[in-house]
Amino acid sequence: MRWIHSPQPPAEVGRLSREARLSAVLAELLLRAGVTQSAAAEVFLEPKLADVADPFGLPNMEAAAIRLALAIERGEGIVVLGDYDVDGVTSTTLLVSVLRRLGASPRFVVPRRAEDGYGLSRSAIDRALEQGKPGLFIALDCGTNSQEETAYLMAQGVDVVVIDHHRAKENLTAGLLVNPHVSTAGEFDGTRDLCTVGLVFKLAHALLKHLRAKGDPAAAAIRLRDYLDLVALGTVADLVPLRGENRILARHGLRILQENPRPGIRALMEVAGIRSGQDIRPVDISYRLGPRINASGRLGDAALSVELLLSEDPAFCTEISLQLDSFNRERQDIERLITEQAERMVETQYADAPGIVLYGDDWHPGVVGIVAGRVSRKYQRPCVVLGNEGELAKGSGRSIEGVNLVEVLGSCSTLLSSWGGHPMAVGIAVTKGNLEAFRSSFAEAVHRHTGGDRADALLDLAVWLTPEQVTEELLMEVEALHPFGQGNAEPVFGVRGVRLRQRPEVFKGEHFRFSFENDDGRRLFGVAWKMSDRIPPVGVPLDFAVEMRWNFFQGRKLMQLGLLDWRLSIQD
Repeated sequence: MRWIHSPQPPAEVGRLSREARLSAVLAELLLRAGVTQSAAAEVFLEPKLADVADPFGLPNMEAAAIRLALAIERGEGIVVLGDYDVDGVTSTTLLVSVLRRLGASPRFVVPRRAEDGYGLSRSAIDRALEQGKPGLFIALDCGTNSQEETAYLMAQGVDVVVIDHHRAKENLTAGLLVNPHVSTAGEFDGTRDLCTVGLVFKLAHALLKHLRAKGDPAAAAIRLRDYLDLVALGTVADLVPLRGENRILARHGLRILQENPRPGIRALMEVAGIRSGQDIRPVDISYRLGPRINASGRLGDAALSVELLLSEDPAFCTEISLQLDSFNRERQDIERLITEQAERMVETQYADAPGIVLYGDDWHPGVVGIVAGRVSRKYQRPCVVLGNEGELAKGSGRSIEGVNLVEVLGSCSTLLSSWGGHPMAVGIAVTKGNLEAFRSSFAEAVHRHTGGDRADALLDLAVWLTPEQVTEELLMEVEALHPFGQGNAEPVFGVRGVRLRQRPEVFKGEHFRFSFENDDGRRLFGVAWKMSDRIPPVGVPLDFAVEMRWNFFQGRKLMQLGLLDWRLSIQD
């Protein structure tokens, strides 16, 4: 792993530190985030909901809100179909919940991965219509490229609204589409990073504004802020950049998750080991809550997760949370086995491939996306992992920084049965007869995209510190930069001159704990995950690359360093 550090100009650090009355370390972190003025620093450190833009600025948003209001007024049947991932589940929950409070009785459908495939498929639509044709059909987190499917619905006299953030291909849906990625107008740039649950929040905002202007008492009684917990869940889990409106919505949503979680989320927190009163961070969504919500869609029916988030019944919520936890454990076992097989395949067959495509006859298509992410990170290359689904090889791809999978797959699209997604994550289906041709085409496309350069794993250090500067006061300052995630990376600190007095303690066979003292005699504690094969030596000067976090243990809140890498000290 190659360490890099691009220090900010000292004069700029000093200026921002003085003008915004911040420490030099926090000023440097803000400059790295693109915040250069004291007024902008205040906005960044204290993001306000008042700064969220008018929802009617989005193309087609006003028309979508008016159509929804008309459906409510007429008592029309409404069907909401949302994708089976966390973004789709939270989007469906938010919209269904708001519509119910406004007096509507929407039905919701979540595609079953094994039966319906991805998104707005004909089989999912037909299942949604089994209970009768609605007047309005709303597709969430899918449908941008579903021209035939929306035309099929509209031919039956059903109006279609699509709320989606996936990239458009050649033919757009025939329905009323709200998607910031299908417009190049500059005024919409502030919302371009929103995932679907963020767009649904904007739709709910637009709907409520429209109804309140007409004097609707039900609309006046709804506090939209109460739904930001769902927005935070979907936004963090979908790996969209946590900047702009995403940062505002996620920051306030995380606070609601911590202070007043809805019954379904509270039950899910309990089975996930998140204690009451604990600070909720994006990592808790990414590794605890999100995987459990996703597990039902991967191995069962994601409608379970929607029912959980909608429910007010504590007993039901506990029962479903335990079921999701069981699905998640099963998913982990399957994922662990496939990851081992995939890594052996890379090392024996595709060690030199610029882009990796892997397939296994007995691999579960619902788990391979997680495996693709692991393989991509380990080998620092874009990776597609596919499982067996009849005549198709079906699965997901994950990328690395600087490689846009949407652009890469665009040049391979003639070989694919279907595909779609984001620059960093895509879903793919390819007939097995085209698999080898796709593998070659994908590798060539990645090679062209990168110019043939094989990227080294980089560790970008935000700031260099001495052990004396690693304090709880600094960690509290760093807290103001939350939430961390895509587009707002958690800072990695380089710490010079560390000397270990005793050998780190290995636990669970693959991790180790360590401690060291600074010149003032204050002891600092840390942990290194999955690094027991690289234990640092005792008694020699070392450079550590660490993250600073709080650890909650036996009711106490303690600072803990997370060691990412170490090396023998290098004097500049």
